[in-house]
Amino acid sequence: MTRAQPPARGEQPPARGGQPPARGEPPPARPASGPRLSVAVAPALSAVGLVIVAAASYALLGGSLPTVPGGGPRGPSGPSGPVRTATPSNVVIVDPRTRVPGTLLYAKDGNIWVQSGDQAHQLTSSGRDSMPAWSPDGSTVYFVRTVEVGGKWPTNGEIRMYNLQVPSLMTVAADGSGDPQQVLKGQIRDGSYTWSFFIREPAISPDGKSAALITDGPNPTRSDIVVKLLNLQTKKITNLNQPESQSLGHQDPAWSPDGKVLLYVRNAREGTRGTPQIMRYTAATGRTSAMTTGGYAAPSWSRDGRYIAATKTTSFGTDVVILDARTGTELLKLTNDELSFSPVWSPLQDSVAYFKLDHGVVDLWLIPLSGTAPSWTVGQPIALTISAGLDAPSRPQWFIPAGELPPLPTPSSAASVPPSSPASTP
Repeated sequence: MTRAQPPARGEQPPARGGQPPARGEPPPARPASGPRLSVAVAPALSAVGLVIVAAASYALLGGSLPTVPGGGPRGPSGPSGPVRTATPSNVVIVDPRTRVPGTLLYAKDGNIWVQSGDQAHQLTSSGRDSMPAWSPDGSTVYFVRTVEVGGKWPTNGEIRMYNLQVPSLMTVAADGSGDPQQVLKGQIRDGSYTWSFFIREPAISPDGKSAALITDGPNPTRSDIVVKLLNLQTKKITNLNQPESQSLGHQDPAWSPDGKVLLYVRNAREGTRGTPQIMRYTAATGRTSAMTTGGYAAPSWSRDGRYIAATKTTSFGTDVVILDARTGTELLKLTNDELSFSPVWSPLQDSVAYFKLDHGVVDLWLIPLSGTAPSWTVGQPIALTISAGLDAPSRPQWFIPAGELPPLPTPSSAASVPPSSPASTP
C-alpha cells in the first residue's frame, strides 16, 4: 500500500469544506476594489476564498515547501528514504509504554479519534470530519463535517448545477453514545442560487457559550476568512473586525484558560516567505495587540495561562517552542528537527504533545518537562502513535477532568517577566 504525501510540515491547508469551482464556465471574479458585490457573485467569492486559505497555508510554512521523502537528501535534520506506509484508516497503534494521563483528540482519514491510556478508538466514521475541539467539561467533541451537495449558479443564461462542498459545525458525545448533531451549517440559499461559507478550526470558550471560528460566514460577499465568534445558543456569528495582512485571513484561534483573551494567527508574508504572527484579542475591551513577531503559529495555552506552546516557522521548516504568554518572548525550543508542529499543552503542564512528519507520515509525539518553569529540563521525545498517518490540518487536543488536576503552583519571582513589546530569541 502506497500512501500519498500528506500536507507539508505545519501546513494548515484548506479544509474539506473548501469550495470547488463550478462546472462549466466559472463565475465572474471578484474585483480588486470598488463597492461590495451583489449576492449573485457569492460563488465567485467562495473560489477566491480558496486562494486566500491556500495563501495562508503557504504563509504558515514560512515560505518553505517540503522535500518529498525519498527524493534525495533534505539536510542534516531531514533524512532521505522511501515514504512510509501508514496503518489502515481504521487502525491507530498506541505505544503501550506511554499511557499519558487524560484523553487526546485528533483526526485520521477524515474521522475523529480519541486516545486514552494505551488505547485509541474511532469516534466518527463519515470520512468527512476534521478539526476536533473539546467542550470545557470534556463531555462533548465539536468538529467540522463536510458533505457534497448540488450548488446552483447561472451560466450562459441558464441555471447550472455544480459540486458544492458544504461544511457544518457538529457535536458528538465524547463517549461515542448517540449520533452527531449539527450546530451550524455553512450552506446559503437565495432564490435559485446555492453556495456556502467556510467553517474552520472551532475553539470553544471556557464558559461553553461561544465558539471562535475561522469563517467568512454568514455572508461571504462581505467578509474574508477571519476569526469570528459563534453564539452557541442563538447561532449568531459576530465579526470581531480583526485586522488582516494582504487579505490573507486568520487561523488557529485559542482561548486563554480564563476566557479573557483570544489568540489567533494573522497570516502575512515578506516576499515569498510566510510570516504568520500570533495576535492577542482582549474580550472585555475589544483591543488587539501583537503577541509575537512574524514566524509563529498554532498557539496552545498552558493551564495557568502563563505560557504558550507554538509552532515556529522558518525558511527550513517548523519546530515547537514555548513562549511567554505576556511578552511573546521565546523561552525554550523543544524540537530541532524542522518537522514538528501543532503543539498542545498537557493540562498537567508537565509535557507538550505535537505532530511530527516522518517520511511522509504524521504521528503524535510528546516531550516531557521537569523542573520549575520557565527553567524546565526537557526530556527525550516519546512517540505516542506508531505510523498512524494522522490528519495534519486537524490540530491535536488534550483533556483531563478538573477533579484529576492538582492545584496550580504559586507563581515564582523567577518566572515573573515585566510586560514588553513582542519579542523572540534569535
